[in-house]
Amino acid sequence: MYKIDFDKPCRIHFIGIGGISMSGFAEYLHTLGFKVSGSDNHQSKITEHLTQLGIEFHLGQRPANITQDIDVVVFTAAIMEDNEEYQEVIRKNIPMLNRAEMIGQLMLNFEDAVAVSGTHGKTTTTSMLSLIFMEGELDPTISVGGILDAIGGNIRMGNSEHFITEACEYTNTFLEFNPKRSIILNVDADHLDFFKDLDDIRNSFHLFAKRLPKDGQLFINGEIERYEELTSDLECDVFTYGITDPRYGKKDRIYDIYADKISFDEKSTGSFDLYYRGEYLDRFQLNVIGIHNISNALPAIGVALQVGIPVDKIKKALFSFTNSKRRFELKGEIGGVTIIDDYAHHPTEVTATLTAAQNYPHKDLWCVFQPHTYSRTKQHLTEFADALSLADHIVLSDIYASRENSIRGRKSSRLVVIHIIHSIINNFVD
Repeated sequence: MYKIDFDKPCRIHFIGIGGISMSGFAEYLHTLGFKVSGSDNHQSKITEHLTQLGIEFHLGQRPANITQDIDVVVFTAAIMEDNEEYQEVIRKNIPMLNRAEMIGQLMLNFEDAVAVSGTHGKTTTTSMLSLIFMEGELDPTISVGGILDAIGGNIRMGNSEHFITEACEYTNTFLEFNPKRSIILNVDADHLDFFKDLDDIRNSFHLFAKRLPKDGQLFINGEIERYEELTSDLECDVFTYGITDPRYGKKDRIYDIYADKISFDEKSTGSFDLYYRGEYLDRFQLNVIGIHNISNALPAIGVALQVGIPVDKIKKALFSFTNSKRRFELKGEIGGVTIIDDYAHHPTEVTATLTAAQNYPHKDLWCVFQPHTYSRTKQHLTEFADALSLADHIVLSDIYASRENSIRGRKSSRLVVIHIIHSIINNFVD
C-alpha cells in the first residue's frame, strides 16, 4: 500500500472530490501544502468552494484528468472499477488509496484520534464532540460528515494532537482507521446491499473495536443488544453509556455514564442529570430536541471527561450546539407552516425524527419523505411504514437511487400501500 508522507507534500488527486468527506480531506491536504486536484460528475457549492481555494477541479470523470505527475489517487466506494478515470489510473500505474485508507494513515499522525461510529447519529455526536473540544481549547483537527456552522464547513485544521472524525461502517471502511478512542453509538441493520445481515454488521463493529490499542478507550452504548459480544475480548478500557430514566430507558441497567431525571421543555429540548461511574456530576441542558440527542451527547461527554475538559465547558459547548446542517434543521416559516429539514434515511432515524417532531409545537405534522436507495427501501418496507405512520400526513417522492441503479418493482408506491395497510389495521385495532 502507498504510504503518504505528510511531512513531504506531494501531488494528490481525488476521484469524487465533491463528496462531503472527500472535499473536506482535499481541503485539509491543500492546507498542508499538497498539490490537490479532483473530479466529480456534478458541480456544487462544495466544488465552487474548493476552486476558490485554488484546488484544481474537473467537471466529469474522464481519462484526461489523470496526468503522469500525479503521485497518488484517492477514490471513494462509490467509484466503480469501470469508471474511465479509475481505469486510466490503473493504465498509468499510479498508486491508489481508497478514502478510508487515506484517513487511516492520517490518524497515525495524531496522538489522540477519536473515531465516532454507529448506524445512526455519527454526524451529530461528532459535531457535539468537536464543539466541546474547541470550548476546552484543545484546538482539534475535525472532519465531520455534514456542514457545521461553528467551523464554517465540514473540516477544521487544528494545531494539536487531537483529531476527531466520523467512522462509517459501509463497505467496512472504518476497518482501515487507527483511532486511540472510539465511540459506538448503535448497531442496526443497514447497508444490506453490502452486509449479509445484522450479524455480519455486528461482526464488523467488533473488528472495528478491536483496532483500538491497549491504552485506548471504547465508549459504547450499553443499550445495544448483547453489546458484551462486541467488547468481551478487548484489551482497551471500555466505558458503557445509556439512559436510566424508566420513561425512556431501563432503570435496572448499570452504565459508566448515564442520564437520569430527563425533562423536555415546550420546544422538546431536553435536560438531564448526568452521572459518571455512579456519582452525580451536574445537570445538563441541550439546545437540540429529542431523546436520541440526549443519548448522542453521553459518549461525547464521556470522551471529554477522559481528556480532562472541565464540566462547565462541556455544558457550555453542548448548550451552544444547535445541530449541523440537515439534522432537524429549522429552515424557516411561511404561511404559518414551519419547515424542518432532516437527513433521516433509515426507519430508526425516521422514527426518532418524527417522535421529536410530535413534541415540537405544531397543529398537523406533515412528513415529506424521499426513500434513499432501492435496497434499503425494499429491506425495510414494513419498518418505514411504521415509522411514517407517526406523521399526520405523508408526501412520498420517488426513490433516490444514490449509488444504485433503478431496480424494477422497488417504487415508493409500494411504501404507500404498506403504510395504508398498516394505518387501516392500526385504526381498526384502536
